[in-house]
Amino acid sequence: MTEAQEWNQRYQQGDTPWDTGQPSSELLRVFRTEAIPRPRALELGCGTGTNAVWLAQQGLDVTALDFSPLALQRARERAAAAGVQVRWVEGDVLCPPELGGPFDFVFDRGCYHCVRRDNVEAYLNTLRQATRAGSAVLVLAGNAKEPREPGPPVVSEEELRGELGRLLHIEWIREFRFDQVEPDGVRFLAWSCFARRVE
Repeated sequence: MTEAQEWNQRYQQGDTPWDTGQPSSELLRVFRTEAIPRPRALELGCGTGTNAVWLAQQGLDVTALDFSPLALQRARERAAAAGVQVRWVEGDVLCPPELGGPFDFVFDRGCYHCVRRDNVEAYLNTLRQATRAGSAVLVLAGNAKEPREPGPPVVSEEELRGELGRLLHIEWIREFRFDQVEPDGVRFLAWSCFARRVE
């Protein structure tokens, strides 16, 4: 089974603890507090499209990438129901098809922490191709201070700074907790990293 088939199977089985059906509360917070450049946005690992659709509702021209055809099918249905346009792209974040960049804003809720151990340089190359000087990047990742099984992959603050800092100027890193799927579900400790491309 290929990696894409594995992700598709998780969506088929409903094994998607990251998919709350609502846009990320941390994304909403950052939009309220930071100057997010516009108009073009890219989401890496968009899943069923809750965040990409929300970004489109804010007036951004959104492109969204994911590995899973089933997730993208559900994302298209979500966008149609919301009455917004999003460019949905099927592909691997480590070797994506042409995305039409550069973008002014890139959002990643949980993609980086999944792929960094496989090939962080390929991930950074995708960011390099997708951004330009002045682009803003928001990465949400599992926090190694509180590893859990089951739970998201985790990264330390030092690893986060060392890896993303190779390409981006990190403006701040803060701790928060991922939204939970069920009202009584676990809210995993995470990092929110806001950075800009300076050259």
